[in-house]
Amino acid sequence: MVSVVQNVAIDCADAYELARFWSEVTGSPLHPEDRPGDEETQVLLPEGPVLHFNQVPEPKTGKNRLHLCLQPASSREEEVERLLGLGATMVVDRRNGDGTGWAVLADPEGNEFCVLRSSAERAATTG
Repeated sequence: MVSVVQNVAIDCADAYELARFWSEVTGSPLHPEDRPGDEETQVLLPEGPVLHFNQVPEPKTGKNRLHLCLQPASSREEEVERLLGLGATMVVDRRNGDGTGWAVLADPEGNEFCVLRSSAERAATTG
């Protein structure tokens, strides 16, 4: 017997607004029944688990122990710029001059996530 991951739960101060941000990041829709002010919202990813946002009273403190890693279809640099434009902030830039590395960003509520190289970028720097 095994368990299947149904969702990744993210605690936040404003479930609907943070879900809207992640909907833009992933290009995936919010659950059709979700509305502003809802204490629980979901982003319906096309594959894998749902991103589930839980509104909680306490603020985020400290570094995430679990985070999402994003692999863009475009270049890593283009995706970092797009995400910064959506409201993300740069936490740590771990991109290297040879094209390797990643960028650590935070969503509008401070949850860290990584932006990796695209498949094409990875193929171009391996070998």
